[in-house]
Amino acid sequence: MKIVNSKLSIVNPKGFTLIELLVVIAVIALLMALLMPSLRRARNQARALVCQANLKQWGTTMAIYAENNDGKIPPEGALWFLRGSYLRNDEPNEPPVYHKVSTKGIALCPMAVKAGVEPFTIMNPSWRINGLLGSTFRAWQITNPGRPFRCSYGFNNHLFGRYYSFSDDYSHRLNWWAMQTSSLRGKANIPALLDSTYNGVNFGASYREPPKYDFEASNFRGSRATFFINRHNGHINGLFLDWSVRKVGLKELWTLKWRAKYDTAGPWTRAGGVRPEDWPPWMRKFKDY
Repeated sequence: MKIVNSKLSIVNPKGFTLIELLVVIAVIALLMALLMPSLRRARNQARALVCQANLKQWGTTMAIYAENNDGKIPPEGALWFLRGSYLRNDEPNEPPVYHKVSTKGIALCPMAVKAGVEPFTIMNPSWRINGLLGSTFRAWQITNPGRPFRCSYGFNNHLFGRYYSFSDDYSHRLNWWAMQTSSLRGKANIPALLDSTYNGVNFGASYREPPKYDFEASNFRGSRATFFINRHNGHINGLFLDWSVRKVGLKELWTLKWRAKYDTAGPWTRAGGVRPEDWPPWMRKFKDY
């Protein structure tokens, strides 16, 4: 018998063909595409929790202030309480301390840490303030006097503003002393400090209708957009006068007790008869209240 020797061609089992490599890359890309939205949601949820923790610390700060001031909350809080010092143009380097609690690191929501770009000016007989308005994902900033100060939150001016009153529907000049929190009822529904594009606003006649456009997706500007920002998936975070913190739906803003005579069952609430189609298109997807 004649045996014929033959050479066998051995293929390296550790190698990959080009097609196999492309398949692996495609699978990895698909998995990343599936995971990224979940990772983004988880990251935003974590940022929202940090934002709520910041507001909770602000509530503690305000509670301590009220305890040390006969139950009164600070006047002109929107500007100076958040900063922690009262500044004047003639003495920007020697500001009186507004409160004795350290608030460093809690002025910014993690969703809005960069400064805005649109300038604003506030004038007073004692001082002039220059700054930048915030937006959905940007903070408002005081550029002068003093060192720049950046913040993502704003006050309900009916509680804290010098020129507004919680008890009246229209603004009028108040004295320098603020009201006592112990005189108010239903504190859990009275907003004090919320995610904002500006340092504070009075929820007055200009809010009879919601803004027609999404602040971030348009050229819409102005203080009317102060709290109407889609910063936390259809919500903003808010601190209330009982010092509790919770998320607030954008449509829920019309149900809060901004001032004593504010109608919480007005035309832009379910109790007041609002229909889903009545809302501007950018707000229709949000939860009704």
